[in-house]
Amino acid sequence: MRFSIFSTRATQLVALVVLASICHFSYADSSYDAEGQRRAQSAGALLLGKPGPAAVLKTIDGQEIDLSTLYGKKPIYLKFWATWCVPCRQQMPAFEKTQQTLGDKIQVIAVNTGFSDDKESVIAYRKEHGLSMPIAIDDGSLAADLNLRVTPQHVLINRSGHISYVGHLDDQQLHDALQKLLLPETETAAPPRDEKSAAEARFAVGDQVAGLKATTMDGANVDLAAAATGKPRALVFFAPWCEWYLEESRPQTSKACVRVRKEVDHLLTQGDVEWLGISSGLWATQDDLQDYLNTSKTKLPLALDANDELFRAFGIREIPSVVLLDANGRVNKILGPQDAQLSSAVQALR
Repeated sequence: MRFSIFSTRATQLVALVVLASICHFSYADSSYDAEGQRRAQSAGALLLGKPGPAAVLKTIDGQEIDLSTLYGKKPIYLKFWATWCVPCRQQMPAFEKTQQTLGDKIQVIAVNTGFSDDKESVIAYRKEHGLSMPIAIDDGSLAADLNLRVTPQHVLINRSGHISYVGHLDDQQLHDALQKLLLPETETAAPPRDEKSAAEARFAVGDQVAGLKATTMDGANVDLAAAATGKPRALVFFAPWCEWYLEESRPQTSKACVRVRKEVDHLLTQGDVEWLGISSGLWATQDDLQDYLNTSKTKLPLALDANDELFRAFGIREIPSVVLLDANGRVNKILGPQDAQLSSAVQALR
């Protein structure tokens, strides 16, 4: 899925027609599949051959799956997905078939991204699609370990515990990689990763922010610990595709993204707060942000959080969200998608 947003009215109409086609016809027939595969494989290139993550996943049924206990014993198939994701929905029948045919030989796990999703939606989705594999909801840490960039994203870990494949499509390449997992291996078991997950460092209301930086699209380096001007700061967490891609699958979220953008553009004119838009790296690049700027005409300075490190630092799992920092860089308030008191919260911050 290529999240380009076009600059002219005519091409916007064409884009909407294409998007409608995606929702009603086979995803494999669209031009978005190659872009999704490119993004997934580019993100996974540095992972291939490396040890799988030492993660313990808790399923929606309350069970725990310790990946490190499977290394050396059984291959693993992790599939990242979201309930609002069109190609995820289209791939689900084949994913369930993989569980039915290979589930006794490969540990299949459906990993919901936890990004603008909730447990109730996941449970309903499981029932709708008749899914029988274990389902876990990520808190962002596994996505960080495995460079999640698109949905769906397939990650295969061989029996010895090494990452052997990363992709986006349900195609022959994926199925060949799955069959390869069943072959005998001579590699020794991979040691678990011992790096501290970036998802562990969170700043809550009242905490002093430290060690967080962002780079805007015009190349300015921003230290989030405190505004250079001594003003309070507002961080708007969003995705450039929220307004249009979620219009049908998550209409309330789409409307919230539009509402917050318009409200922020108004508040920007008052000049007594420093604003920064922080885009998730999920299905977003610098080019996508530029397209968003061209189309929305927002004056909000934007930065790409390519690895979602800033999202995890503040525990942001829904878009749009706004984090308000006082002039000393302390977290004053965190507003979620349905919080409608942004203006009053900013007023109280001054």
